[in-house]
Amino acid sequence: MTRRLVAVGLVWAAAAPALAQEATPSRLSLTLAQAVERAQAASAGLAQLEALARAAEADVRGARAQRLPQVDVAAGYTRQSNVPELLLALPGEPPRPLFPNIPDNYRARAAASLPLYTGGRVTALGEAARQEQQASSHDLDAGRADLVLETTSAYWSLVTARESVLVLDESLHAYEAHLVDARNRARFGLAARNEVLAVEVERDRAELARLRTENAAALAEANLVRLLGVAPGTSIEAAEPLGAEAAPVEALESLVARALAQRPERQALAARVSAAQARVRVESAARRPQVAATAGFDYANPNRRILPPVPLWKESWDASINVGWTLFDGGRASAGAQRAAARADAVRLQLEDVDRRIRLQVTQRRLDLDAATRAVEVAARAVEAARENSRVAGERQEAGVASSSDRLDAEVVLLRAALEHKDALAQRRLAAAALDRAAGN
Repeated sequence: MTRRLVAVGLVWAAAAPALAQEATPSRLSLTLAQAVERAQAASAGLAQLEALARAAEADVRGARAQRLPQVDVAAGYTRQSNVPELLLALPGEPPRPLFPNIPDNYRARAAASLPLYTGGRVTALGEAARQEQQASSHDLDAGRADLVLETTSAYWSLVTARESVLVLDESLHAYEAHLVDARNRARFGLAARNEVLAVEVERDRAELARLRTENAAALAEANLVRLLGVAPGTSIEAAEPLGAEAAPVEALESLVARALAQRPERQALAARVSAAQARVRVESAARRPQVAATAGFDYANPNRRILPPVPLWKESWDASINVGWTLFDGGRASAGAQRAAARADAVRLQLEDVDRRIRLQVTQRRLDLDAATRAVEVAARAVEAARENSRVAGERQEAGVASSSDRLDAEVVLLRAALEHKDALAQRRLAAAALDRAAGN
């Protein structure tokens, strides 16, 4: 029995590391570029836009196919009831069946048709399909750009929250040291009880802030896990620091010009304007004549085109040119053309509105980045001043020329300045990403 227990213990000891490794969530260290690449590969929204782009491509092939001949093949069998035969009797000759009774009828036909003139309808349909395909392609580009911005925001939100946790941890260590000192001073009658309570309150506030920041970090990580499409519970480690030198920014008019030329939403809308104009030509083509050529080959038993019909397989063919022109349709073609023209005007006016909005968005994002860059500079100086003030307050307290509350106030100011500096760095990152999105980069 003892040997069995020892054997089971050895097996469990050997398997425990593997089981622990399986139970431990995987860790994933990513740069921002790697996170964006993974998010694009895992995005269901992008997959949906890609499917719509493939559908638009199929529409183009369908529009092109209308220029090509259409070939149809049909076959059938019909059983008819018996009918009296129609005989032709001529003097001196035996009766001949003119329409014999043939109950079994077999037929096969191959036919081809080709539009010769459609009043520009087929050409306009192809142009509309091509423009819609381009619009779908630009929609896909816009979806990628939106996903890049969303992933960037989630990435820097995670970095900001975790760095704020580190700042709060450092502050908690300082508060703990201050609390020990305050309690010692109170024990020897050098400090009042309210000083100890004040330090304890600030320490508790810092702990509560750390808890909230840890929750924010967990939520940001969960959002990033969703965007990347990795397994739930995966620990994501951001490989890029929050602080970085700000890149130079172009002039506003240059950014606006590039946005008007490169924004995929605008390009998609411009393509849809062209598609809507092509649909106007499609509707207008209904007022013009339509010319088509058709040809067919019949192989039937009996072949009803051959008289008198006989129960034998016979072949025949036909070829024709058909011209159709609707002279009066109650105004349907005119109404269709007017409806298409009105929709084209609506899309064109929407494009004009988008151009104005793009200028406003770029202007706003540029101003946001300027303000965020300035905020980082101010926050950095505030941290430097708060750190120096905290050092001086500590030295003055040790020298006995300052109270414990003065040192506590200085530490609180330092904590707030450090957190504001982290937030300013994050806002600058996000403002730069938003400006890139608005400018169409």
